[in-house]
Amino acid sequence: MTDVRTATPADIARVLVLWHTAAQNASRPPDTDVALVALFERDESALLVAESGDQLVGTVIAGWDGWRGHLYRLAVHPERRREGVGRALLLAAEARLRGLGAQRFDAMVLHDNELGSRLWSAAGYRRQGDWGRWVKAAGADPTQGA
Repeated sequence: MTDVRTATPADIARVLVLWHTAAQNASRPPDTDVALVALFERDESALLVAESGDQLVGTVIAGWDGWRGHLYRLAVHPERRREGVGRALLLAAEARLRGLGAQRFDAMVLHDNELGSRLWSAAGYRRQGDWGRWVKAAGADPTQGA
């Protein structure tokens, strides 16, 4: 049985281990405990975790900016995929965001993440072809590009 709940700062170490194991991190800076502490300080309910017994098996960040719900870091432990963990996390995240007033959700998914893309598609999400994502590291020199 998988339970979904709001994460607490006590979960940070286990979340980072899961993300290292299950998430696609090759194209971005590594996640840190400092970043997760900042997330908790900004929105203590944004990070949801899925547990089975005492094992953390999944996560999703359900961020709300007052305009739209944003979904990030949906990750499921490789040994627990295709068991409904991702769907349970997504349903809980959407319920959280609807409760805050979100009328629309968006999800950040790598183009080559085929497994993730199938989950998002099965949940009714569609790739938006007319938009692109522009990124810049917070400490980047604007004259040097992203």
